[in-house]
Amino acid sequence: MLSPGPTAQADPPTPAVRLPRRRGIEFTLLVLAVLLSVYGYCAVGLARNGTLPPGAARYGAGLGVLALLAHVAVRWRAPYADPLLLPIAVLLNGLGLVLVHRLDLETPADPAAPTQLVWSTLGVGLFIAVVLVLRDHRVLQRYAYVCVVTALVLLMLPIFFPAVNGARLWIRVGGFSIQPGEFAKVLLAVFFAGYLAANRNALAYTGRRIWKLQLPAGRVLGPILTIWVLSVGVLVLERDLGTSLLFFGLFVILLYVATGRTGWIAVGLLLAALGAFAVGRLEPYVHSRVEDWLHPFASVEAGLGPSQLAQSLYAFAAGGLLGTGLGLGHSILIGFAAKSDFILATAGEELGLAGLSAIFLLYGLLVERGYRAGLALRDPFGRLLAVGLASIVALQVFVIAGGVTGLIPLTGMPMPFLAQGGSSVVTNWIIVALLIRLSDSARSRYDGAPYDAEGAP
Repeated sequence: MLSPGPTAQADPPTPAVRLPRRRGIEFTLLVLAVLLSVYGYCAVGLARNGTLPPGAARYGAGLGVLALLAHVAVRWRAPYADPLLLPIAVLLNGLGLVLVHRLDLETPADPAAPTQLVWSTLGVGLFIAVVLVLRDHRVLQRYAYVCVVTALVLLMLPIFFPAVNGARLWIRVGGFSIQPGEFAKVLLAVFFAGYLAANRNALAYTGRRIWKLQLPAGRVLGPILTIWVLSVGVLVLERDLGTSLLFFGLFVILLYVATGRTGWIAVGLLLAALGAFAVGRLEPYVHSRVEDWLHPFASVEAGLGPSQLAQSLYAFAAGGLLGTGLGLGHSILIGFAAKSDFILATAGEELGLAGLSAIFLLYGLLVERGYRAGLALRDPFGRLLAVGLASIVALQVFVIAGGVTGLIPLTGMPMPFLAQGGSSVVTNWIIVALLIRLSDSARSRYDGAPYDAEGAP
């Protein structure tokens, strides 16, 4: 009688593939980012006075300490995070401080760099807090509707305060001011990601089909139309073309990512164009921005001197390929917005096309790493949130760069990390912190197995 064969046993589960942490690479890049920022600070002093500026050591030490504290927090709580996100943020923030300081030399009675450094410190502090406290990004999905209510309140607040330079964007109390819309964009990204993650099937597969577009049911379509009305309302009440484009563009991008249907992009672009056209014709402030965009040299031809946009174009032309050198440009002629809306003109004039291209590559790399984290995540909410946060940076850079170069009408938004603006720099550090958390979740849970569109292996 034959003896029974060995008992068949199931194969042991395949262990998860642990990707390298690469915190050493992050630290090396951080050192390089700090050194490049200090070099720029010294270059400004040498160009202006022929000597090294006395505050170079303090500037380098302060920026280095902030970068080191952020690195320690990431090494401790997010060891698998993407090693490029933090160094890019430090380099852009450091370069922004250099450019603001360089323009301060032209306006000694109105220095902005010390305040910008304080806001940068607060931003890094909130970055560390987010990395340490938020252990799982999926917790944010529970508060999606709390986020949208808070965002709406923040967007409404500036309406009750006086307009500044024609737009109602700021809350000013004494000498303190904040821009609530900067914080609202992060809250709306959380809401959009949570709402679309929960309703992506209804958006993609239910409802009535008209021509090649699958329209969802009314209960699902309602919030989409509400967001469109909200974006146009922001444009009308606050006279803020940039925020309106940012909010609606963000929603259209996430709607496309959630459903995979290109028809939503066409619908989004059509609605945005209709809203912008109507308000541009009816709202005098927005109409003047459009007219200045269409005819940037009209004031020069009329003998009234160049407008801000014309001065910006002159600055880019003067920079040429390699620039005039840090501290040797004349972009301060742009006027009161030289440190904020038009900071990119200073970079273009003094760093040239080569330096400007390097800055755009840094932004592009930051956005790409955010998209990469989204592709690697398995939960729909995390994927949409990563894409949304990266898209905020991409849209903001496009809107601002397009405005100061004459590609689209001016919007009055701050360039991420570069421009003067406390609310902006704090918000962008929060965005980087969330991307750090998302990339850590994506890389620490990676097992090398393919998965479908629903996130199932």
